[in-house]
Amino acid sequence: MDILQRIVAEKRLEVAARQQVVPVAHISSLCAGLKRGRSLRQALIGSSTGIIAEFKRKSPSKGYIHEGADVLSVARDYEAAGCSGLSVLTDYPNFGGTVSDLKIARAQVNCPVLRKDFIIDPYQLFESKILGADVILLIAACLTPDEAYDLGELAHELGMEVLLEIHNEEELEYISRFTDMVGVNNRQLKTFQTDVKTSFDLISKIPADIIRISESGLNDPKTVKALRKVGFNGFLMGETFMKHDHPGEALTAFLQQMILCG
Repeated sequence: MDILQRIVAEKRLEVAARQQVVPVAHISSLCAGLKRGRSLRQALIGSSTGIIAEFKRKSPSKGYIHEGADVLSVARDYEAAGCSGLSVLTDYPNFGGTVSDLKIARAQVNCPVLRKDFIIDPYQLFESKILGADVILLIAACLTPDEAYDLGELAHELGMEVLLEIHNEEELEYISRFTDMVGVNNRQLKTFQTDVKTSFDLISKIPADIIRISESGLNDPKTVKALRKVGFNGFLMGETFMKHDHPGEALTAFLQQMILCG
């Protein structure tokens, strides 16, 4: 069993346990009347930088990056620094995140908020909506094309956007009419090896009318500028900022470097 298979197996047990506490019929009823969320797609279209700043405490490959990080202050500082959107990890075993982190972050910022987790069940979409997520992540490697389609359709019905994450050309078949953005993850989830070349290789194969986001392994302003030139609209970055004592200040410095490198 590789890393991704292990995580998905654990996630199925986790979701099943939560459904025992709060049944799906009840949690879905709580979504009735909730308004449509903010648009990350539109935020990226109107942004000159496209940085989606991520809050995470650790990763499966590196362990703790910023143990004890306070989501309230980091989220607030990220927005003050000028991020286009905020990504919040809600997986605890592998990333040290919780659903409470998402709820707290949503209350602190006005920018679009992405729930980043291994979403495999409709229950997690109802949960995401109640917690205040504007966007949900669907990872192609965790789903079948039909599952991704059905989850995307439900996300739209609930007023949330969909970021579809792919890792290779074969996963392009997962793109559907419910895909608002495509994220190219430069980190292979089965091995956790990272290579930004993945984004450069796949950009020309993604439909031009879809917002394109490069994810993982982005730590050089020059690389981000180069990716923007070839057609990427957004850049999902976490570790680059979270490894610092003050992630918001690290984001500010990175944006200044982007300006300086032309």
